[in-house]
This record gives sequence, structure tokens and C-alpha cells, in this order.
Amino acid sequence: MEKRRIAILGSTGSIGRQALDVIRQHRDLFEVELLTANNSTELLIEQAIEFDVNSVVICNEDKYKEVAEALQPHYIKVFAGMQSVCDLVTGDNIDIVLTSMVGFSGLASTVAAVKAGKTIALANKETLVAAGAIVMNLAAQHGSRILPVDSEHSAIFQCLMGSAGADIEKIHLTASGGPFRTWTRDQIAQATRSQALNHPNWSMGSKITIDSATMMNKGLEIIEARWLFGTPGEKIDVVVHPESIIHSMVEYADGSVIAQMGHPDMREAIQFAFSFPHRLTLDNRKLNFAELGSMSFFAPDMEKFPALGLAYESLRKGGNMACIMNAANEAAVEAFLQERIGFYDITDVVQECMAGADFVADPDLETIFEANDAAFAHAKEIISKVSSAKTF
Repeated sequence: MEKRRIAILGSTGSIGRQALDVIRQHRDLFEVELLTANNSTELLIEQAIEFDVNSVVICNEDKYKEVAEALQPHYIKVFAGMQSVCDLVTGDNIDIVLTSMVGFSGLASTVAAVKAGKTIALANKETLVAAGAIVMNLAAQHGSRILPVDSEHSAIFQCLMGSAGADIEKIHLTASGGPFRTWTRDQIAQATRSQALNHPNWSMGSKITIDSATMMNKGLEIIEARWLFGTPGEKIDVVVHPESIIHSMVEYADGSVIAQMGHPDMREAIQFAFSFPHRLTLDNRKLNFAELGSMSFFAPDMEKFPALGLAYESLRKGGNMACIMNAANEAAVEAFLQERIGFYDITDVVQECMAGADFVADPDLETIFEANDAAFAHAKEIISKVSSAKTF
């Protein structure tokens, strides 16, 4: 396996940090060319020096001077702003682009890398949620390979590798159920920020952790799977698996089910995307089936977790509806983290935005960006009204 040169977009986030840990274990096989961050200057500087990168981008242009002065003695090039990210990912010095920026902000840079024919290690699920048809068509046109980094989609990808091209009967996405799996709906309605951030199995960023608590994260994964694997929504279901050992399963026409398993550790999926089709050693916890004892599975409660229904609805509607849903969710989660709205207000805001949105059946990329901005602004208006009426 030849050495692969990697750009990590969002290197200071949870996925970015774990990706760098994978690279530490295989410095002979992977080289970091580009790191980007939004605001975390101190960690970005530390990472850039440790991995002796070629370039960094600090997306918050106000922090450019701080980063540039710190890295100047190390002869590391420093750039600022999202346009710089889009420009640099197209460089001949980059083989793989790990897209781990949070939310819709990752779309523009992913599209730039796809158009340059790069291999995409996709950790930003919102890219395919908002513009799945567009991005997958561009990937086909430009010879860009998209490899999933989400643990569930990596699992599906690995299960398909053993299928010899057989048609998929059903994809089973597993879900931990989040921190509120055993709570009643009334209890969930009173959930606090700290309770929602207390995920039982995974250590993730705050936005994705709240999405896990509402199960919107699983809804986004349904949409992502639809585009990654060309599978209609009615063939993708969710099963709650609290132990998070089986990361997802693929069922075939003869009833056979292939599952991919492992302890909850995102580094496994990250490393597989970096090394594909090779498998490398990884310093991680290995499964001991005798210690596992048993595993459990349940159907998701759609009444307690209405986000799942909204995701399926957006898939049925098509067009720009999933983009609208995603934008409204980003605004609502941000407001919940700021403790401006309650837990179920998140999905209420999303539902209201979807009902009142300008629907476009066949959007282009420009229309997707417009829909995102409009839905985000609409959600902020709803949130402002809800927040002013609330007493916490």
C-alpha cells in the first residue's frame, strides 16, 4: 500500500481528533497535508506542528493572525475562510479528503473535492442529506469515490463487500436509543441540556449527541444510506440495539443477514476509509463474545422520537425537503444547546418549517443553498417566538 496524503476538514472536532490518532498509529502509510478548523486555534496549531502539515485553514478569518504567527516559524502555510478550504482540497498533493466539518457547512468543500476527483472519507452526513442526488451524480461524473465514515454506513459498506453484487432486500440501521430510550414521553419532554448530552455509548460532539437523543441522527443516516447505497427509503429500517455492538446489517433476498460488529469506536470506520481496500492493525478494544453474554433489539418508538418520521417524510417528498429539514434541525439544536427551547421543541420547529417551506422538486446546487438559508432563517423566527413564550 502506497502512502496516502490526507486532508482533514474539521481536525479539532471529535472525528478529526480520532482520525489523527489513526494516523499516529500508521505514520508510514498516511501523511497529513491539510488541516482545517473553525475556531479552535490552540488545538489546530498543536496538531499542525505535531504532523508537520503543509497547510492549515482557520475558517474564522478573525483568528488568522493568531494562527499565522504561531506557525510561521514552522514554515506551515496558513489560510483563512471557507473559500480557502474549497481551493486547497483540489490540490495535487491530496489523495483523500476527510469531510468531518459539522452540519451543512461541509457541503461546499465536499463538492469542491468531488469535482477534483478526490477520494472522500465522508463523515459529514448532512452533505448527502441536503444534496444527495447532486453529490452522487457529481461523484460519478468526476470519478470521485465516496467512502463512508459513519459507523453505521461503514458497516453497511463492509457487509456489501461480501454480497457478490446481490440485490439488497433491506438495510437495518442500528441505533443505541440514546440517553432517553427507557424514559416516558412526559419525562423526555422535561429533559435538560446536560441529560441530552449524556450519551450512554458514544463520545461525540454536542450537535450530533443531541441529534442522537432526538433520534434525528438516525433519520439523517436513513437519508444518507438511501444515496450512498442507492436503496429506497422503504428498504431502510431502524432497530434499537442498546449495546451498540452490531453497527448495522444488510438483509438479502434469501433471508440471510450479514452484520458488522465491534465495540463503539469511530477509529475503526475512519481507518477503514483511509486504508480501503486494505485492513490494518488498530490499537483498540477487541470483541470478546463470551464477555458480551447477550444483545438486545427493539423497534424504535416513533411517538417518543418523532424525528424518525420526519426523516422518512422528507425522503418520500424528495426534492429540497431533506435540506429544509436538516437546516431547521441545525437551528433548533443550536437553540436547545443555548437552553432557549425545550427538547420536543426541536422536532416541533422542524415540522413547522417543513410544512411552511417553498418546495422545489428538482433543485440544483444553488437552489439547495437557498433552501438551506431560507429554512434556517424561518426556524430562527419560530424559535424566537417559542423562546419568548417559554419559562424555564
